[in-house]
Amino acid sequence: MLSAAATPQQYIASLPPERKKAMNELRDVILKNLPEGYEEIMSYGMIGYVVPHKIYPAGYHANPKLPLGLMNIGSQKNYIILHHLGLYSSKQLLDWFNGEYVGRHKTKPDMGKGCVRFRKIDAIPLELIGELTAKLTTSEWITEYEKMLKKTLKK
Repeated sequence: MLSAAATPQQYIASLPPERKKAMNELRDVILKNLPEGYEEIMSYGMIGYVVPHKIYPAGYHANPKLPLGLMNIGSQKNYIILHHLGLYSSKQLLDWFNGEYVGRHKTKPDMGKGCVRFRKIDAIPLELIGELTAKLTTSEWITEYEKMLKKTLKK
């Protein structure tokens, strides 16, 4: 369910009480570990973390008016979701995340392409998400994104 909230604070305030705590904790760990240069915005009806146009004027290739996104977090009907484009674009980052997740939780993460679903909201691996958040500086993400974009456009 995508929100029409204008700010991350409004987004979280609109959630049911049991989701507010989990989303606040998730947002806090991301903000604490977010490398310099990223900005927090509302993006695609969720809370987003983007490389702003002042750093990457080209923006997102499919809609250059949008800043280059890296992550989104949201509260869906049956789970809390983390979208992380670095997990989609980098096999090395994906392998690291999967290995760390399994090593710490003894189960595989519930994942799709670049997204992780947390069905048990009291078991979100906050420390691991903090480490994931800190992995890509804005310049590293721009480089990875441009490599991925070149491969995609060649197809």
